[in-house]
Amino acid sequence: MHKVVVGLSGGVDSSTAAAILHDRGYEVVGLTLWLMKGKGQCCSEGMVDAAAICEQLGVPHHIVDSREVFEASIINYLVEGYSTGITPLPCSACNKSVKFGPMVQYAREQLGIDKIATGHYAQITYDAESGRYQLRRAVDRNKDQSYFLYDLTQDLLAASVFPLGEYVKAETRQIATKFGLKTADKPESQDLCLVESHGSMQSFLDKYITPKKGDIVDQQGQVLGQHDGVHHYTIGQRKGLGIAAPEPLYVVGLDAVMNRVIVGDRNCADKSECTVGRVNWVSITEPTAPIRAQVQVRYRSAGVGVTVIPLKNSRVKLVFEEPQFSITPGQAAVWYEGDIVLGGGIIEKQN
Repeated sequence: MHKVVVGLSGGVDSSTAAAILHDRGYEVVGLTLWLMKGKGQCCSEGMVDAAAICEQLGVPHHIVDSREVFEASIINYLVEGYSTGITPLPCSACNKSVKFGPMVQYAREQLGIDKIATGHYAQITYDAESGRYQLRRAVDRNKDQSYFLYDLTQDLLAASVFPLGEYVKAETRQIATKFGLKTADKPESQDLCLVESHGSMQSFLDKYITPKKGDIVDQQGQVLGQHDGVHHYTIGQRKGLGIAAPEPLYVVGLDAVMNRVIVGDRNCADKSECTVGRVNWVSITEPTAPIRAQVQVRYRSAGVGVTVIPLKNSRVKLVFEEPQFSITPGQAAVWYEGDIVLGGGIIEKQN
């Protein structure tokens, strides 16, 4: 019998993934990571629901205290990023450093199990010709989470199973109902875990970064208004600027050193190129020449044609077929060939 450790958050997706594998004859072990400190956090309810699912399926349930790892890898990463005027993307970093890596390590070293599974909507295939595992989009394009998984290594892909990759969300709910899971009707999480636990990203950041008033300026440096902290703004933001202007203004730059928020019109927010660092070539080996692909510069953005030009030190330059709005340093750019994730990395700067 195959053994698998299933990461359980207490939501319907991970619960259903566990139930599907259990139904297929896997020997399932549930594993929940305790990520956040304090009472009343979303982790608390999640751990209770995860334990209930394991009891219902008749499988063991383990809880690992990952709060220090989460604080060091994610909270500090976010605070440092926002403090320097970028908008970090915590989810992909969390998946690799806090979830998949430690889960695989725990499964292997503590339980003697080589496989883990999660409720992510993505698919993994193996290409015998290249000898590499390939990360692919989920069948449900509206739920596809491959964008957040681009940073997984070949070792982590080889160890991972995504049972929900072949289903659409409505089918997941139906399967959960069929198995009588208590999470079948549980509302879906709509925000980052940090946002859900603190009420808003601004409330979270204000706990760690002291708001400092400064100027909102145009690209010529003319003062147009005041802000209450650079970390409250992000590239492409239009609402909440508090500036009266004849045409809509957008945040086009954040200067943490000078404590300035820079704004401009819509054309100023469009960029034709960007530089991306910390690149992970997930499904293919790093190319030695430019390649053509489709790229997403935000989770919900449509793919756009791009030329990916390899640079030194795990970096690339992206040249878009058409200018892209709101290229945001700190966010991920992920490029695809069809439904295969070729690679991705963190946007360093607009060009």
